Amino acid sequence: MVAKSASIHPTAPAFLEPQVEILAGEVLEHPQEEGEEEDRPESFKLKKQLGLMDGVAIIVGIMIGSGIFVSPKGVIQFSGSVGMSLIIWVISGLLSMVGALCYAELGTMIPKSGGDYVYIMEAFGSLPAFLFIWMTLLIILPTSNTVMALTFANYIIKPAFMDCDESLDVPVRLIAAALVCFLTWINCTNVKWVTKVQDLFTMAKVMALAIIIVAGIYWLATGHTEYYKEAFVETNWSVSSISTAFYQGLFSFAGWNCLNFVTEELKDPYKTLPRAIIVSMPLVTFVYFLTNMAYFAVLEPDEVLASSAVALSFASRILGVIAWMVPIFVALSTFGSLNGLIFAASRLFFAGAREGHLPQAFALINVHRFTPVPALVVQCVMTLCMLTTVDTLVLINFVSFGESLFVLMSVSALLWLRYKEPHRKRPIKMWIGIPILFFFISIFLVIFPVIERPIELGIAIGVFLAGIPVYYFCVRKASKSKAFNSFMGKLTTVCQLLCCGLPEDKED
Repeated sequence: MVAKSASIHPTAPAFLEPQVEILAGEVLEHPQEEGEEEDRPESFKLKKQLGLMDGVAIIVGIMIGSGIFVSPKGVIQFSGSVGMSLIIWVISGLLSMVGALCYAELGTMIPKSGGDYVYIMEAFGSLPAFLFIWMTLLIILPTSNTVMALTFANYIIKPAFMDCDESLDVPVRLIAAALVCFLTWINCTNVKWVTKVQDLFTMAKVMALAIIIVAGIYWLATGHTEYYKEAFVETNWSVSSISTAFYQGLFSFAGWNCLNFVTEELKDPYKTLPRAIIVSMPLVTFVYFLTNMAYFAVLEPDEVLASSAVALSFASRILGVIAWMVPIFVALSTFGSLNGLIFAASRLFFAGAREGHLPQAFALINVHRFTPVPALVVQCVMTLCMLTTVDTLVLINFVSFGESLFVLMSVSALLWLRYKEPHRKRPIKMWIGIPILFFFISIFLVIFPVIERPIELGIAIGVFLAGIPVYYFCVRKASKSKAFNSFMGKLTTVCQLLCCGLPEDKED
């Protein structure tokens, strides 16, 4: 059996040509492993095996992760009051819903895996798309994974060491690293395992939040409303502070566009993508609002600010003998969220390699499991590197800035394609006012937090701009360097052998 060569972007350097000869004659003729499916697909590519419930589980499972157990501290810190915090949570949900509707149009108009990357590529060309994947590889996804892994580790270890005065940074990092490696292994092994884990742990996180919400409603119903009597006292009305508070809130909603990264694996993307968004977004917004109401019913703002594990402080105050359940459910929640994000994000790096913006090794698919193993392993390594810090608030600001910048670029792509190609087939077409509104909101979210935190976000901008010379030398001019091409060709061959991988077939 001889595999077809992968689709390579026209601007791709020579080293991106797939090194398939060794595997074409050997790996695909290897005897079938035990437990492997009997039938092979007629074309060699990622399988379409995600339905509506899988889509909802991926979106809800990624969105309800570490954010709702970490971000309340950041939101109250920058907003200054309980009332403004709750308003920010509601508006963050509405903004995410507006953005998700825009992405529903983009995802059905351009039904390719890769999300923002393929939309920016389609509208603005190669360099902006490369800058997106550059920032995503170095900052956005590794940082998001790190926050989730650290949250898992904190909630697992702190209940056992509540009275310990020693720093727990090292064991927390080790647990987080072990989690990232374990979930990467699952994602490399079997897509069906990933979806089953996602379904199971989505139920666990909903149960965790249900416990918090019911307990909070009971507390309010028994007359404990003292923290709501002067809900807007000490509100910070600074525009830059409010926008930074939105960064913290929007981080909890991060993941509303994650299903766009795996569009090619949806059974019916034209129906499944928008329906999954419509089900997921109102549900998550409602749950987040009630959860924060519960937090502030039981804990005063200073207690929220002082806590590195808000849900644990909440449970210790009100749940008594069953308080141990909350950290377990929170850990399960972040476990499932990280699992879903690793699954979705690996498809982005796979798409980038397929288009010539990353080494072709990242676009290899395991011939037995049909999973992008090299892309998953690279994502794992980048996340482990990011575990050098445990300051989640700084990490959240990095992630939120990068996401806001590229969401701005994606919604700009939608508006540009509306102008450039007005007659293009659009199975879903939003009223033009929705993307225009979201465009201006995205500008606000990109500009004002830089004024509030210029050093942190200046570093993120520096990383973004550093991608320009990297693109010039490693993508545009790389074909002129024989040594570089030889090295990357050998890297691709080694990755093929290690992961039993081949590039996917071209579309006929």
